[in-house]
Amino acid sequence: MANAAAAANTKWWGGGKSPFNLEYGKLMMWYFLMSDAFTFGAFLISYGTVRMSSNSWPDPNHVFNSFPFAGHANLPLVFVSLMTFILIVSSVTMVLAVHEGHHGNKKGVVKWMLWTILGGIAFLSCQAWEWTHLYHQGAWWGRIPVEAGTPFANIDGTIPSTNFSNFFFTITGFHGFHVFSGVVINIIVTIMAWRGVFERRGHYLMIEKIGLYWHFVDLVWVFVFLFFYLV
Repeated sequence: MANAAAAANTKWWGGGKSPFNLEYGKLMMWYFLMSDAFTFGAFLISYGTVRMSSNSWPDPNHVFNSFPFAGHANLPLVFVSLMTFILIVSSVTMVLAVHEGHHGNKKGVVKWMLWTILGGIAFLSCQAWEWTHLYHQGAWWGRIPVEAGTPFANIDGTIPSTNFSNFFFTITGFHGFHVFSGVVINIIVTIMAWRGVFERRGHYLMIEKIGLYWHFVDLVWVFVFLFFYLV
């Protein structure tokens, strides 16, 4: 009995702060992000496999060369670079919101969360314009323009496959849904912070958990940008 009691009181870690002493919600967020990473990874690997097994592919410098209100100016990848910049800046503002949360500064948290929300909305607006522009050019799920002079023509001049449009709208749409979900959650959490919910709890752990999700969404976009716009 004495041995059993001693075993029950044994601590497996006695060297300071336990590496397993994680907040439950944050641990579950990491599990969710890992599973989501597998989903995005499967999409991108599938795209990469089809892309590399094809003899030719549309040139992203021709497909993504438009800019709002710029008429017919040829500006390869400028608009999508702006989208990427907006998302990266929103990730920085999220870092600042988490930092203010560590110091218990409610006003600072609300301020930087509002900037993060604004960045997310700006990114979604840009993506909506890009999708609308491509749609008016004739590209959509299961459809891609094949007439002479189309910007979707393969690099070698051959007729493009709908694989390009199917993968593009599916993967960017899936990512856009994550950004939209993040914006909605950010709005809810910002309202909670403004009303003093986290202040009464004595911590801003929720901001940290949402920050993990937002950084993940930003990181995924870097890979989407690499696969679709640069390769």
